[in-house]
Amino acid sequence: MYLVTGGSRGLGFAAAQALVADGARVLLSAPHESTAAAATARLTQDAAPGTAAWAVTDNADPAAPGQLIAAARNRFGRLDGALVSVGGSPGGTVAETGDDAWRSAFESVFLGAIRLARVLAADLGGETRDDVASASLTGTGGSIAFVLAASVRAPLPGLAISNGLFPGLAGVVKTLADEHGPSGIRINGLLPVRIATDRVRQLDALAGDPDEVRARLSRNIPLRRYGEPAEFGRTAAFVLSPAASYITGAMIPIDGGAIRSI
Repeated sequence: MYLVTGGSRGLGFAAAQALVADGARVLLSAPHESTAAAATARLTQDAAPGTAAWAVTDNADPAAPGQLIAAARNRFGRLDGALVSVGGSPGGTVAETGDDAWRSAFESVFLGAIRLARVLAADLGGETRDDVASASLTGTGGSIAFVLAASVRAPLPGLAISNGLFPGLAGVVKTLADEHGPSGIRINGLLPVRIATDRVRQLDALAGDPDEVRARLSRNIPLRRYGEPAEFGRTAAFVLSPAASYITGAMIPIDGGAIRSI
C-alpha cells in the first residue's frame, strides 16, 4: 500500500494509476477535498473496490505526516512506501524573487518533503527492525521516492527557487538512503523533464504558442518528444516496488535523454 502526495493530478496521479494497475492500493493526498475525491473516483473506475482512498493535507503542515500515516493504516492496515511529490516552484530570477517567495517555497517544497520522508522512514523502519536482514535482502522494508527536477543536475533558466532547493533535496535523499538502508528502506529521487502534464502545457503557453514551444523544445530532447504521464507513472511504480530492491540513493532521470550531465 502506497501513499501518493500531490496525487490528484499530473505526475502524482500518473504514478497512482500505475501503482493501481500493478495491483497496489493507494492513498492519495491533496490540499483540496474536491480534487482529491474526484481523482480517487477516476482511479477506482476500473479497479477493485477499496483500491484507493483520499486524504486532505498540506505538505507544509507539520501535522501532515502523522495524519497521512494514520489514514493509511486505518484504511488499509499497512504502509509500504510513498511517492513524495513536492510540487513545482514559482519562476523568476534570483534578483526578482523576494524573501517571502523563498520562505513559502522552503516550507512547502523543502521542509515539508523532508519532514514527511523523515516520519515515513521512521514508521517503516519500526516495522522491519525485527527482521532487518530479510527486509534488506528482499526489498520489503519499504520505499520512498521524491519527485524532484532536472535542476538537481544543472540550473534551469528563470527558476531560481528550483535551482536553490532541489539540489539540496537530492542531498537529503542520498543522506536518508544512507541512514535507512540498513533497515531495508530504499529512498530515491525521480527527475522528470518535459512530461506532458497540464502544468507543463501551461508553462509552454506562457512562453508563446504552446504547440510551437513544444515542437521547439522537443528538438533539444534526444527522443524528440515530450514524455507521457503514464511513462513517468510506470517508472515511479517500478522504483517504489520490491522489483527495484537493489536501487537506493539514486537520482533517476525520466527525461528522454534531455539531461546532458553524466
